[in-house]
Amino acid sequence: MSSGPLTFARFAWPPNLLGYCGPTGSLLADALATASNEPAIAAAPRFEGAWPYLEVIAASSGIADPLDRRVVEAYWIGNELLRRIDPVRLGTDLDDRFRRRSGPGWERVAATVGAGAVAHHAFHVFVVYPWAGMLRDGPAQPALEVLELCSIRVGTVEAVEAERVLASVRPLTWDGTHIGEGDSAHRWFRLGNGGIQTVEVAIGDRVAVHWDWVCDRLDPLRERRLTRWTEHCRRLAERGLSGAGLAPAPSRMPG
Repeated sequence: MSSGPLTFARFAWPPNLLGYCGPTGSLLADALATASNEPAIAAAPRFEGAWPYLEVIAASSGIADPLDRRVVEAYWIGNELLRRIDPVRLGTDLDDRFRRRSGPGWERVAATVGAGAVAHHAFHVFVVYPWAGMLRDGPAQPALEVLELCSIRVGTVEAVEAERVLASVRPLTWDGTHIGEGDSAHRWFRLGNGGIQTVEVAIGDRVAVHWDWVCDRLDPLRERRLTRWTEHCRRLAERGLSGAGLAPAPSRMPG
């Protein structure tokens, strides 16, 4: 099982390669190439989107290190640590970090604090980012494509070829009110770059994909957690887009 810093590197490297988040340079590539924690530890605090959530998750569970593997797992996949987070602290932290970037759409984000806001990557993608709002305000298809690429999704490996994998995945859909998933389709995903590989996989493996990359293998428990937390965040986004208001958080959050 990989360390927390290396798990962070596997999921964060794809958008970092594209220049979307995190520091310039090769810190994450160096971490993965050498299986060394230190470059990932140096890079992680410079991810302005992910790092605040890691800090909140760690503090809420009395864990000193935001890159503890349990904390990293909670953010990218989901686990029981998410249910321990004080919603007031999360709301304050979200306000401090992201209000200025969200502009006029911030009130919709702030309303989720008492309705089930969570320190999960899917929450940042579907609620904090402005792309979900563009589904309603149009054109929807470009926004849907970004949401699909940026969210962590589940795939099944069908073929492995050098530094890429053919996997079956369910694309995101939008019918005007509901963010759902369509029928499975085959797509190629990257597995490596210049000899640096994110994870070893075999045909039939269930995997987590992010920005056209395979980032990790999923056992049934991790797949179930990822699916449930992602679904929870999609429903939050839908309720915010509907204009009908957000109900209080459910008494039992995903596990």
